[in-house]
Amino acid sequence: MGKKAIIKMKNQLVLKLVGELKKSSKKNKAPIWAKLAELAVKPSSVKRVVNITRISRLTKENDVIIVPGKVLGTGILLHKITLCSFSISNSAAKKILGAGGKILSFKEMVEKFPTGKDVVIIG
Repeated sequence: MGKKAIIKMKNQLVLKLVGELKKSSKKNKAPIWAKLAELAVKPSSVKRVVNITRISRLTKENDVIIVPGKVLGTGILLHKITLCSFSISNSAAKKILGAGGKILSFKEMVEKFPTGKDVVIIG
């Protein structure tokens, strides 16, 4: 598969995600999903990179967070969180799961927290 085909496939996935987030925002009267749809279409240079150290510092036990960018594994997480992100490194995923946390897809996040109540965007 060529580079152009990969980029086209990624763009199609992003557009599908944006549509689902906007639909969920309207259906559940949850502005957080519309905000994430907006962040998903920003150029990648605007998206954030957040490491485990920052997540650990900004969260507490059982917080539910979304990172509109990539989560990297630098640092230590000593409490469990529920995370949804555009991208995550293997080391970050291992640390979150190792602390008893969960990693959800956007679809799972919307299903579990339809109104977005108590969900925080970090990044």
